[in-house]
Amino acid sequence: MSFGGIGQNVFNPAITARVFLLVSFPAQMTDWTVPAGFIHSTDAVSGATLLGRYAEGGVDAIAGTDYLHTLFLNIGGSAGEISAIALLVGFVYLLIRRVIKPWITLSIFGTVALTSLIFWLANPAQFSDPLFNLLTGGLILGACFMATDYVTSPMSNLGGVIYGVGIGILVMMIRYFGSYPEGVSFAILLMNMTVPLLNNWFHQKKYGRK
Repeated sequence: MSFGGIGQNVFNPAITARVFLLVSFPAQMTDWTVPAGFIHSTDAVSGATLLGRYAEGGVDAIAGTDYLHTLFLNIGGSAGEISAIALLVGFVYLLIRRVIKPWITLSIFGTVALTSLIFWLANPAQFSDPLFNLLTGGLILGACFMATDYVTSPMSNLGGVIYGVGIGILVMMIRYFGSYPEGVSFAILLMNMTVPLLNNWFHQKKYGRK
């Protein structure tokens, strides 16, 4: 409400709240219940997420990660980051209904994949691979549902692509070199600040205009 309520927000309200909680209560916000088994067991243990393990122990801490677990709920994490399949199905549904456009999301995915590929090829013993970065943490949730928020994202397609590229680069810089294991929320908030400039620089053609 500080900026005028719905339609006037500079920052994505949901991510702003999450970042406030993350900064205020880092331990509680990064330690989750890890399921011991998805089909045959209901037992669970408490532990760090995959990104948390990577931040603490590097590549060795995530060696042998089964990426199928990130697709089918068998990892620990926040609601909305534990099943890539469910998130992508929701994204496709929104595309089919024409609720959102794909450019921001695809530019984020592409930038994260390319940036992590460059670092991984340069030093695979220190940096995680592209598939790990695409499937873990809140990247899919943020790219599909948070970065595409109407009010806090650019109106033009080109502005959206630049916005997405910026988010992708910031995510990887925070993940690789920052003090927090995850960078999606921070990256989206930082790029939210550039949206007025992107809207001024890149104008979408109005209906009926050539």
